Amino acid sequence: MAHYRYGRAILEEKGWKLLAAVVDGRRGFLAVFKDIPVQMCQFHQIKIVTKYLTRNPKTEAGKGLRALVLTLPKTDEATFTAALNEWHAKYGGFIEEKTVEEFVTGRKKWYYTHKKVRSAHLSLKTNLPHLFTYLKYPELNIPNTTNSLDGSFSPLKKKLAAHHGLRKDRRYKVISELLKSAHQ
Repeated sequence: MAHYRYGRAILEEKGWKLLAAVVDGRRGFLAVFKDIPVQMCQFHQIKIVTKYLTRNPKTEAGKGLRALVLTLPKTDEATFTAALNEWHAKYGGFIEEKTVEEFVTGRKKWYYTHKKVRSAHLSLKTNLPHLFTYLKYPELNIPNTTNSLDGSFSPLKKKLAAHHGLRKDRRYKVISELLKSAHQ
């Protein structure tokens, strides 16, 4: 959250007026951008779900959720929400299943049996209000991903890689100079 707050403050000090934000899903973005429309990057949301489920989920619930999240760029909020609710109606009990371990001491501990599928679903449910912001504000031309921005950092990262091993203060200077030269 501190990075978002700091970045926003710097841009606004330089006279920028933020109309919307496209974010990668790190915690705290809502607190920093609560006064403007926020779009959660659909690419990053797919990656988050893939992190939990892998590209080849083992369970039917995981396969269904992975297939659903891959429709994100091709669907709208009402259709996606209905499909997510349908998935939850079918697999809600599955993701609530708990495993109880009993120790020799008599102490018991429980955990969700399918915690990765559960986490993938909770991520989608939490981010859902921000996955289709770009469709709600067509006049702002908000992209649905951060890909165009992420792609512009690639050449800068390559140049910075040539200077690996720099102290933090010198690394900052190199980054500053690279960014300045990129905007001239």
